[in-house]
Amino acid sequence: MTVLALETSCDETAVAILRRGDDHSGPELLASEVASQIAAHERYGGVVPEIASRNHLLYAPRLLDRTTSAAKIGLSDLDAFAATSGPGLASSLMIGASIAKGLAIGFGKPYLPINHLEGHLLSPFFGGEDRDEQIRSNISLIVSGGHTLLVRVHALCDYEVVGRTVDDAAGEAFDKVAKMLGLGYPGGPEIEKRAHGGDPKRFDLPRSMPASQNFSFSGLKTAVRYLLPKIGVIPNKDEGSRSRNLDHGVPTRDQSSYERSFAFAQDDTLLRDLCASFQQAIIDVLVAKTIASAQKYDVNLVTVSGGVSCNEELRRQLREACDRRGFEFKSAENWLCTDNAAMIAFAALLRLRTGFKSKVTEEIDPNLALVR
Repeated sequence: MTVLALETSCDETAVAILRRGDDHSGPELLASEVASQIAAHERYGGVVPEIASRNHLLYAPRLLDRTTSAAKIGLSDLDAFAATSGPGLASSLMIGASIAKGLAIGFGKPYLPINHLEGHLLSPFFGGEDRDEQIRSNISLIVSGGHTLLVRVHALCDYEVVGRTVDDAAGEAFDKVAKMLGLGYPGGPEIEKRAHGGDPKRFDLPRSMPASQNFSFSGLKTAVRYLLPKIGVIPNKDEGSRSRNLDHGVPTRDQSSYERSFAFAQDDTLLRDLCASFQQAIIDVLVAKTIASAQKYDVNLVTVSGGVSCNEELRRQLREACDRRGFEFKSAENWLCTDNAAMIAFAALLRLRTGFKSKVTEEIDPNLALVR
């Protein structure tokens, strides 16, 4: 069984081909390609949907050619086609889903719409040394730019959301605070880089909703904004928004960004300590709520996935917390945590194994929930 999958939920164009043999060695990734659009969106400080969809149209055919050539397989030899059907940007989702549907119709093969969140949730079970594709009961932390979820996984296709963000996702908070500080996009890696060597206890930032399994990070973002004047940094009016040159339509950094950069340049320790304190505030909440959920539901396996899970300090502290309590810990490799088509192909293969069927008429859903 060989599946080709496309992932175009946001600003990454990705195609992968995955094969599962008759033995028990686990699936074999024949090819995986990702075209990043960070450079195209960085100047705007965030993803511009129209630019993202245009680039998907440009990159997808090229990636299809590259993956089939690398896998040494023809499109007609594939057994099924899959694509992310949601959640995500409607104009982006439409590209990948339309291509996968067209290929499925053209070659008379099954089409599988895959939930982007399920792709993340299952990714810790893909690859790795043990090649464990048996989806065991676990508490899953899905943490990314658009989502922060705690999921009680009973088995494949049997999920229960037990915690979710009530406002900003963790990755969104990283991006917004990075803009306040005049840093680059995406904000998570920028803050993590500057947090190295910083003092995470220097600034006392809030940890919201300690008694709940839900998450809230907007208050933390606001706390940083009000902290900046107190430490001699002039805050921006709109989380580091950028003014537009009306003659050329080119976004440019506003004056307060220069002032912030100048202030931090005078005291590099200040920036490192602030980034470390902010990062630790998010990690404390993520780790505490994940461990509490595992204890509440008497689950001995904890998994983490999503782009924010690439944060090394988050992984280290979550792993150590699991070790202290005797929980097994699983995380996907970094390249599987950011948006990619391999995780979509993996989810499709697992669903095919259960006899899952779908119609090519099934529509995308930008607000698709993990549990319907």
